[in-house]
Amino acid sequence: MGKKSKDKLRKAAKQEHRATIATQALIGSAITRALTPVAKATDEPPLLALGIGTLALGAALRRPALARSGARMLASHLIATGLKTVMKASVDRVRPNAARDGSEIGAGHGTDDSSRNAFPSGHAAGAVAVARAVGHDMPAVAVPAQLAAGVAGAGQVARGAHYATDVAAGAAIGWVAERLASWAFGTIERYGEQRATSAAEAETEAHPS
Repeated sequence: MGKKSKDKLRKAAKQEHRATIATQALIGSAITRALTPVAKATDEPPLLALGIGTLALGAALRRPALARSGARMLASHLIATGLKTVMKASVDRVRPNAARDGSEIGAGHGTDDSSRNAFPSGHAAGAVAVARAVGHDMPAVAVPAQLAAGVAGAGQVARGAHYATDVAAGAAIGWVAERLASWAFGTIERYGEQRATSAAEAETEAHPS
């Protein structure tokens, strides 16, 4: 990235920081306290537990559709986690609640400092990925699931943990992750159907009526 591009990036980051300052007043307020449980629910362990639990419940109850939904949720979340981890290592960005003027953004150094890996939002990535996976197999709860993901993303901004662009990037990662997982599931299902059809045809030819 050239000097001019870096300067433009930092200028845009400063402008977003100034626009985000107003949300700092919400930190510790009743609004952010109300959103905290949603933020915690969209962290990696709870989302993983949700996918694994749904998969196990579907298997125990012998409900293939429920088990498939759990597997899709789990796969989507794992892909989203992998993608956001790569992105976080590629970009260093100080979180709003720790930034001086918002200009602290640049090429990543694989930092493990959580105050400097704001981009992208892992909560948004996981929440969107799982919400879309849920909606794929259970359309009746698609809207509530997506609303919950939206609230989780907004909560990250209100809490000063992320900028809006961090959340937007995380949401995009979640969308891509679910599409990749669904493509893989679709490919596997089509392969299984083709194998079943071929086996049925072979059985018919071997034992004609």
